[in-house]
Order: sequence, then structure tokens, then C-alpha cells
Amino acid sequence: MTNSSLSLQDMCNPNGMCFGCGPANPSRFAIKSEWSAEGDAVICRFAPDDRYIGWPGLVYGGLIAMLIDCHSNRTVIAYHYNQDGRTPGEGEPIECVTGQLGVSYQKPTPMGVELTLKAWVEGEVGRKSRVICEVWAGDVLTCRGDSVFVRVEAEQLKAQAQKMIADLGVAG
Repeated sequence: MTNSSLSLQDMCNPNGMCFGCGPANPSRFAIKSEWSAEGDAVICRFAPDDRYIGWPGLVYGGLIAMLIDCHSNRTVIAYHYNQDGRTPGEGEPIECVTGQLGVSYQKPTPMGVELTLKAWVEGEVGRKSRVICEVWAGDVLTCRGDSVFVRVEAEQLKAQAQKMIADLGVAG
């Protein structure tokens, strides 16, 4: 855990191109995740603008799912750094991918309210970790994520993706 003013995204993967949270992606949402003051969860604050409306006055559910996915992924990566006794971004990069994304919409999420995402690792089995992520609009729990992430070797994953692209004959 760290008290750095940099977000976990900036520390762990400053050249990341993820649409939701990649610091190097000019079109990103600029999601910023940080350890809570207590160090027991990872927190993110996000204020959706009017482009992300679903029903009138409500946040689009697909945006909420993306926020849960990106924030939960950064949570599990920070967790693995902590388990390895390293500061996020120190040494060999730790990468995880989504194995299963579970999203349960509890209540409508209103527009015009800053959202707070709070996530933590609930359990770990080998390379797989379960992450719980709550989405709060003020003091109302509007959504809950229950997802599984898999720790991967980035170069191996990149090689697999390039092979798939080549096999499909897609320009990559």
C-alpha cells in the first residue's frame, strides 16, 4: 500500500492503453483508483457526464459495468503487488485479465451525482482472484460487482492475441 499522490493506474501501467483507465490513451475515461485511508479497499470516484445517460436521469448500465471492470482489475493488481511485498509498479509488471464479470444492479444510479467505487479482493485461488466492487451514489448502494480476474504473463498474452489476429487474417 502506498500514500503516493499517483493513482494505481499511473504507478502500475503508465503506458497502458485501456479505454477505461489507460494513462496513455487520449480517449480514456481517466479512471483513477487509490488505496483507501484504512488500506482495506481500493476507491475510485467518477462523475459521469450527460453523454452516459441511460433512462432519463439515470446512468447507462454499460458504463457502470465498464467502471466496475476497470476498477476491479486495478484492485486485484494492487492486491497482488501487496501480496508480493512490492509497491505498485515496482519490479516486473503484474497484469490481470477479466475471467468473469458479474454486475448486479441494485437500484437506479442517478445522473448528476459523483459515484464512489469501493473494491476489495474477497478470495484468491492460484492465479484467480474474486473481487467485490460496490458502486455508491452518495450514501446509496446502486450496484455490486462480483468478478473473477486471472493473473497473466503480459508477453504471453500479447503473443496469443497476435497469433489470433494473424490466424483470422485481421490487420492488427
